[in-house]
Amino acid sequence: MKDKNIAVIGVGNMGGAMLRGMLMKSWAKPEKFTAADADRSKLETLERELKVRVTNDNRNAAKGADLIILAVKPQIIDQVIDEIKDDLTPRQILISVAAGVKAEHILSRIGKSVPIVRAMPNISALVGESATAMSPGKHATKEHLDAAREVLESIGMVVEVHESLMDAVTGLSGTGPMYVFLIVEGMSDAGVKVGLSRDVANALSVQTLLGAAKMMKDTGKHPASLKDLVTSPGGTAISALHSLEKSGLKAMLIDAVETATRRSRVLGRHPHNSGDEED
Repeated sequence: MKDKNIAVIGVGNMGGAMLRGMLMKSWAKPEKFTAADADRSKLETLERELKVRVTNDNRNAAKGADLIILAVKPQIIDQVIDEIKDDLTPRQILISVAAGVKAEHILSRIGKSVPIVRAMPNISALVGESATAMSPGKHATKEHLDAAREVLESIGMVVEVHESLMDAVTGLSGTGPMYVFLIVEGMSDAGVKVGLSRDVANALSVQTLLGAAKMMKDTGKHPASLKDLVTSPGGTAISALHSLEKSGLKAMLIDAVETATRRSRVLGRHPHNSGDEED
């Protein structure tokens, strides 16, 4: 796919992060990418910094692309599909990262047998470390999935799941970086409270997160067993764990994932709803 033309329609936080992540690793040449967005200032920044082609005409971006990444908000996805559907062909691959919007809905809106792959990356695509799940639509063959995987693996790791689980993925890993940022912010604030400078507290908190994540990834051990390595009898860690359990940290995280999952489902059923309605 690195020799194919790729269009990213919608270069807000997620689309912009994916585009920057793909180019950061020199996975493909900038001239192979077209960025499309209604915001001219975003396009000017990307054109200047990344040297990609830019356009505020979604149809123009779709026409010349072998693969299209649809990274617009669920609330405007129907509008964008209606703009580009006459220019789509079954020879193209469409990757949609719109939270909650099913492949079947997109396909019915297009009215053609275009291969669609739903994907849910996260903002860590910006640094090439996204956790991404993908799911094939009706007309997506193994060849189409392999092509989509190649593109998505340029920004991190990829797993394939059944489409019925994509809302759960959105709640867990799609929203997940926010949970981590909040936890690290809390750790840093705590470090300042007990006397560390902000710079030192930030640096220690971030590296602690990186080290712990690498231990889990490299060892393949369950987090609970690694937790036991730290919680020695009568020590500081077990005392801290007691405090966290009393505060209900795990329960709060579970609630957060469930809430985000429900919100993704709402967006799928009512893509034009931008309010706070839940199930």
